[in-house]
Parts: sequence; C-alpha cells; structure tokens
Amino acid sequence: MMNFRKLFVIGAAVAALGVAGAAMAQTNAQKAMIDEAKVEGVVGEQADGYLGFRSGTSDAALQEAVRVTNAARREAYAARAAETGVSTDVAAARMFEALLRARLSRGEWYRNAQGQWVQN
Repeated sequence: MMNFRKLFVIGAAVAALGVAGAAMAQTNAQKAMIDEAKVEGVVGEQADGYLGFRSGTSDAALQEAVRVTNAARREAYAARAAETGVSTDVAAARMFEALLRARLSRGEWYRNAQGQWVQN
C-alpha cells in the first residue's frame, strides 16, 4: 500500500511535468526576460504558485511575459486540480512548495504565504 508521502511525491512529479509543459507557452525571449528580472529582484515566485512583481515596472514586454507564464501555469494548475479533486489555488500552492521554491537560485526573491518578500 502506498503511503501519503509516496503519493505526494508522485503527484508533485506529475504536476511538475504539467507546469513545465505549460511554461512552453512562453517564448525563449520571455523566459530570458523573466529570468533576468528574477536576478534583478523585480520579479519573484509567490507562494500562490504564480510570478509576481516585487517592484513596479513600466516594461510592457516583461508584464506580458509574466502574464503569459501565469496564464499557462493557471491552466496546468487547473488540470492538476481536476485530477486530484482540490481547488486550483490548492494545486498552485502545492506546486510552489513541491517544486518552484526548490528551484529558486540564491539571491532570488519569493513572496511567502504571509505576503512578505523574502530573499533566498
């Protein structure tokens, strides 16, 4: 019999594939722009599973890149939620905890569940 931990790990792996596939909606240029903005501390991951702006930006291309990425993530989270019987918000938060936070590079910022920006 599979215990909860094994099921969670398997579920996280499947969800990771979904997020990775969904992220393909962004172009290479958009991904590079987001990666640069993360290094600069303008954009960060959030505990809700989406990208957020740490500071305001007037860069329309960056805003669009974040919008496209978040829309693709939303689709992946909704699909995962339907498979597991949880809400999209729960699936998104689980993905942050299981995968996205672990992928943060040193010095990058993320917004925790309390709404505070924290540097990794």
